[in-house]
Amino acid sequence: MNRTLFLKGIRHGMPIALGYLSVSFAFGIQAVGLGMTPMQAVLISMTNVTSAGQLAGIEQIARLAALVEVALTQLTINLRYALMSLSLSQKLDGTMGTLQRMIFAFCNTDEIFAVASSQPGKVGRDYLYGLMLSPWIGWSLGTLLGAVAGTLLPMFFRTALGIAIYGMFLAIILPPAREKKSVRLVVLLSVALSLAFRYVPVMNRVPAGYVIILCAVAAACVGAALYPVEEDA
Repeated sequence: MNRTLFLKGIRHGMPIALGYLSVSFAFGIQAVGLGMTPMQAVLISMTNVTSAGQLAGIEQIARLAALVEVALTQLTINLRYALMSLSLSQKLDGTMGTLQRMIFAFCNTDEIFAVASSQPGKVGRDYLYGLMLSPWIGWSLGTLLGAVAGTLLPMFFRTALGIAIYGMFLAIILPPAREKKSVRLVVLLSVALSLAFRYVPVMNRVPAGYVIILCAVAAACVGAALYPVEEDA
């Protein structure tokens, strides 16, 4: 193993880890609030590393949703990781065989993808292993701290901290929504559809997991139809 590249990856992953620490802290509180033990919350974070997918998943688990609903919801939410992995695969060097690609794909999150893609030239196993290690530790550690805090803090304090993860989602969508009309349309359409499934008779009988799928796919299709991305000739 090239120690220099591995340590470089760890250094580049530290800012991501610090960001994950606060977000996963909120996830840990949310998980405990839904009836899970701290160990269960930590195991979910150690084996998934997906904020939106985990949040949707624990809510479905808490209300005993059907396995098909859970699987389809996770497929829809996490499908972007497949696209990011396809894109990043063009930058991988010869040290990334099939096994190494499978290991890295486990922790190829939005932020890790962005950092890896921005590196000059090809990237290899040693750098990518270091890059994914720091965020994975930060995500797991934050979940543990949040889950333990969720068992000790008063209810009103847990509730306040529990909304932090929703603040993260708003921080992700608001900047591009202000700048791009296409993103703004997709976001508003998703909100409108979500409200319709919440309050319109008959529509409000659709399980929450399927609502996520329908809103995401419908809004994305409308956005793609109205604002197609032009390809180079």
